[in-house]
Amino acid sequence: MIGGKARPRVVPTQLAALAAGVSEATIRKWASRGRITRYGRPGRAEYDVGELIEIAVRRDQRTARGLRVTTSARTDIEPTTLISV
Repeated sequence: MIGGKARPRVVPTQLAALAAGVSEATIRKWASRGRITRYGRPGRAEYDVGELIEIAVRRDQRTARGLRVTTSARTDIEPTTLISV
């Protein structure tokens, strides 16, 4: 711990992108916009795994809400009916 705060676990840009499910360019854009914290030295950017996980969880929650099945979904249609030949 440094100054009472736990030191963040950091990963390089490539792994940060993989963990968040986005491109490396998106990771750099998020950092420049202040959405995530950039650590490391010039030429060696690193990002906090915890921040990346929080972003991924929030994105998954929004996606899950958007894909929620409602009770008004039709159940009387056979799956093959929806496929056009």
